[in-house]
Amino acid sequence: MVTPAQPAPAFVRLAGHPLRWRLLTELATSDYRVRELVDRVGHPQNLVSYHLRLLRDGDLVTMRRSSADARDSYYHLDLDRCAHALAATGLSLHPALRLAPAAPQPPPAFARPPAVLFTCTGNSARSPIAEALLRHHGGGHVEVTSAGSHPRPHLHPDAVRALREGYGIDLRDQRPRHLDSLTGRHFDHVISLCDKVREVCPDFGGHSRRIHWSIPDPAAGQAGYPGFTRTVAEIDTRVRHLLPVLTSREAQP
Repeated sequence: MVTPAQPAPAFVRLAGHPLRWRLLTELATSDYRVRELVDRVGHPQNLVSYHLRLLRDGDLVTMRRSSADARDSYYHLDLDRCAHALAATGLSLHPALRLAPAAPQPPPAFARPPAVLFTCTGNSARSPIAEALLRHHGGGHVEVTSAGSHPRPHLHPDAVRALREGYGIDLRDQRPRHLDSLTGRHFDHVISLCDKVREVCPDFGGHSRRIHWSIPDPAAGQAGYPGFTRTVAEIDTRVRHLLPVLTSREAQP
């Protein structure tokens, strides 16, 4: 008796295409604009845009208008959704392929911890949030700081409140710092969280890995404190996915 063929899971159909897989691997490390993805994958813009639309339709990739230039958009890979899709794909093949959460492992010991710099314009919300969360999750195994191109006098009170209420992190005594104050410092990873600061961030050495997270300024909208809690949640997700990259031996200088 012939059993009816079951269609391949949606993730397999989406990720199985060579160009879409290449786009996923590029977006797994950083947010990019279309023209940057065109340069990185070496295919025409109309083809790249077509496959990005399919990945968006499949809810694997999201798009945001750039706060630096509204004519531009940044694409972002939802790694949590990818993880769930991969787990469902394995389970659809065989019950024994159910993926269980990995047991926590102590970070490996290195001669020196990886150094990470988070940047945004005012260094009053997004970048200090990311700094605090990476320090919180990194357990002392990552050297992390943050700075801004035009730092504000103080951290935004809603950013301080969201970290205190959500994670028990107290930033009341922290003050924004200027990018110029870090001249001469070495960073293994420089991560911009603001589309504007990405365009003006100074060079911290040829060996620094540049990463961009396109995250809107929660203070710029009308959402108030709930907007800050959503921003903290998004940054926390990105930081949790960043940590295994930072602590892998392949990522060490």
